[in-house]
Amino acid sequence: QVQLAESGGGLVQAGGSLRLSCAASGNIFSIDNMGWYRQAPGKQREVAATITSVGRPVYSESVKGRFTISRDNAKNTVYLQMNSLKPEDTAVYYCAGIIRLREGGPSLNYWGQGTQVTVSS
Repeated sequence: QVQLAESGGGLVQAGGSLRLSCAASGNIFSIDNMGWYRQAPGKQREVAATITSVGRPVYSESVKGRFTISRDNAKNTVYLQMNSLKPEDTAVYYCAGIIRLREGGPSLNYWGQGTQVTVSS
């Protein structure tokens, strides 16, 4: 059983900052890419940022220059530092990880439950 638990969401004024954390727990052999996705009301889920197992980040154009993704492999944790927040960043933020449970086993995609981020104008 693998669980991804997000924390750090909340309400912030435009221009403010928040830091999201997501810790993976359970019977984990290895974690490949991890990422943060978001879903605003009435919209499809979209990627915000991803990071490889060796720490290479990729950002969507909408968050580039404002968000920073990082990870701590020893803690199986991925972070999203969000600065200069805008009302359009309001969404439920989900973390995801491509996780292998045993050596030689398949890599499967796991999702967290999501954390709400609300940016007021």
